[in-house]
Amino acid sequence: MDKVLLTAAGLYVIVLLRAGGTFAVGRLAAAGARRSRFAEKFSQSRFQRVERAIQRWGAPVVAVSFLTVGFQTAANFLAGSMRMPLSRYLPALFVGGACWALLYATAGIGALELIGRLFAEHTALGVGAVAALVAALCGFIAYRRRRAAATPAEQDTAPEKDATADGA
Repeated sequence: MDKVLLTAAGLYVIVLLRAGGTFAVGRLAAAGARRSRFAEKFSQSRFQRVERAIQRWGAPVVAVSFLTVGFQTAANFLAGSMRMPLSRYLPALFVGGACWALLYATAGIGALELIGRLFAEHTALGVGAVAALVAALCGFIAYRRRRAAATPAEQDTAPEKDATADGA
């Protein structure tokens, strides 16, 4: 149990520094970020989706973002760039960061112990399991990249709906 608490405490400090730093960068960059060479990043659908969620739900979106993959950094940066008050951001950071640290500490230690036991008792099975995980991860990344590359082309070729055809 001490191992989990120590790991969770270390991860909690890391997530507070990382997410808080991302928020601070977003806050500092708010004035000129949308006019800079990085403006195209803000037009990506992921950022727009996160921004709409933060505008609608506020701090709970930031707290829940810690339990997602690929949403957390965007949520913290956009909360900063949207100048979310610290009185609303900090509780979301503390709660979401604690959930993240506990989840990764317990699941991470459990996974490492399982893999260690697997390698110690059945080395070939351990190597196979790690190879399968790496292959699945590579396949997932390749799928996401292909889907992201295909999305703009599909949007350009999609037929536009004529407002006058609806009788409006």
